[in-house]
Amino acid sequence: MAERPDLIEAMWEMPSPWPPFMLEDPVAGMFWGQLPVAFPECQLLALDAHDTIIAKVHSVPFAWSGSDDDLSDRGLDAMLERAFHDREHDRQPTAASLVEARVAPDHRGQGLSYRLLEATRSNAVRLGFDDLFGPVRPSAKSKEPRTPIGEYVMRVRPDGLPSDPWLRAHVRLGARIVKVCPLSMIVPGTLAQWRDWTGLALRTSGSIEVDGALVPVHVSVEHDHAVYVEPNVWLHHRLEAAHTSA
Repeated sequence: MAERPDLIEAMWEMPSPWPPFMLEDPVAGMFWGQLPVAFPECQLLALDAHDTIIAKVHSVPFAWSGSDDDLSDRGLDAMLERAFHDREHDRQPTAASLVEARVAPDHRGQGLSYRLLEATRSNAVRLGFDDLFGPVRPSAKSKEPRTPIGEYVMRVRPDGLPSDPWLRAHVRLGARIVKVCPLSMIVPGTLAQWRDWTGLALRTSGSIEVDGALVPVHVSVEHDHAVYVEPNVWLHHRLEAAHTSA
């Protein structure tokens, strides 16, 4: 994005694969539009032969202490707050974190997700970082929203790699699963808003399964609100070897 600021508008117009409620996180909403201006060197675009954006990665730099304990249970929300806080207070970043990877619907299944990860790792090295993190959204978890995230993350295939495809892509590139961040995104709303986002009637209080959600949504008819609390998984790509070889 630092090289192609003319593509900012086209980047925002890229089709979203996420269910509508995923775009309503108030914390992310405060910062998302500022990413290409505040951290242009961390926003990567994949273009086809016609200069059309077919994939993108958003990431942010931040000052990491070097400890796993320094990774917040609030995942994505906390990482966005932290990156902008560090920038405002002139704190020198020491690592980078993924915040979103997206492939255009008509270009899925072509290995672009894996190439996006490789490009993000290379870009982090180029920026002088030895560590790349990410509060990662396990791509297949929405198929079983009532399975505890800790149990889901522990599942592996016979070859030892994670059963979840997106976690597996990271681990194949050398990432380490650090821990679950149980409060990575919090999306509150009135029942009217949630009905608009999901098309559901939501006439009964309780934990309701919503298409695309990793865990059930908490619905309170009595108090006229619903809240989605999404868990993600902290992953850590150690890039020191790549940095040395570069």
